[in-house]
Amino acid sequence: MASHRRPKQPSRTRATVLTATAAAAVALSAHSASADPKPTKEEVKAQVDKLYEEAEQATEKYNGAKSRQEQLEKEVGGLQDKVARGQADLNKLRDGLGSMATAQYRSGGIDPSVQLLLSSDPDDYLDKASTLDQVSSKQAGALKKIGEQTRTLEQQRSEATTKLKDLAATRKALGEKKAEIQGKLAKAQQLLNTLTTEEREALAAKEQERADRSSERVELGKDVPQSGRAAAALAAAQTKIGSPYVWGATGPSSFDCSGLTSWAYAQAGVDLDRTSQQQVNNGTRIGRGELKPGDLVFFYSDLHHVGLYAGNGQVLHAPKPGANVRYESMDNMPFMFGVRV
Repeated sequence: MASHRRPKQPSRTRATVLTATAAAAVALSAHSASADPKPTKEEVKAQVDKLYEEAEQATEKYNGAKSRQEQLEKEVGGLQDKVARGQADLNKLRDGLGSMATAQYRSGGIDPSVQLLLSSDPDDYLDKASTLDQVSSKQAGALKKIGEQTRTLEQQRSEATTKLKDLAATRKALGEKKAEIQGKLAKAQQLLNTLTTEEREALAAKEQERADRSSERVELGKDVPQSGRAAAALAAAQTKIGSPYVWGATGPSSFDCSGLTSWAYAQAGVDLDRTSQQQVNNGTRIGRGELKPGDLVFFYSDLHHVGLYAGNGQVLHAPKPGANVRYESMDNMPFMFGVRV
């Protein structure tokens, strides 16, 4: 007779262990399947180049905010000086009116009109007076000057207050852009650190080889600048080939893109605005076929990059973080238009 014994059930402890082991295996398998593979050297370079471009975009915004801050600081300082001088003038006018009151008191009492001295609003008193005969012509003139000076001071104080608010907002924007730039550069460095030393050295060597080839063997053609200032600006920029790109830098030892163009034209006696977007308005726009050496050339749809046309389709520029001032084919970037200064 066959035995019909129940199969032995696994213990609760053993079942728990088996279940946990299975779950761990599934999780490990899923993690392995979803884990991103280490990026290749080419992928890292592409991501780093993109971060550098974004950092340059932020740099031009930073430059704009810094330029705005400097302008506001000058305006605020000028307004504060005007307010101080105006207050001194107002005090003198009030002192003069007080002297009149003192003289009238000594001669037999203060004319009611001279009580204006105690009024914070001389205009209001004059409006209420039935006739200017109540005051002498000298007193009336002094009162009018006090009223005008008071209104001017109020306007200047109000303008200074508005400018100070704008300055505070600009300083905040400046700090935000600085943090954004530093964040992108740090992220780019983190990506580069995922490469081996040999891979990083290979990338650097390739970049240096490209820079050397561009700077030493480039054929600029026989075009000549349209003006003496364009020739002088290009000649000045050529002396800075090999200088490092540093965000926010305007020379003479390091530059960002608009820092190089503004420095170069300054050597030719021409003041350009600080940012690439502003330099668009520093001359006459021209197409690619009209370019002459020394003209400004602008790239990307938001115009965040600018350089100097060097001839034969080459731009002399401060390219990006991690690179030096060099010649480069304009075809390497989306060209928008040129500007003849």
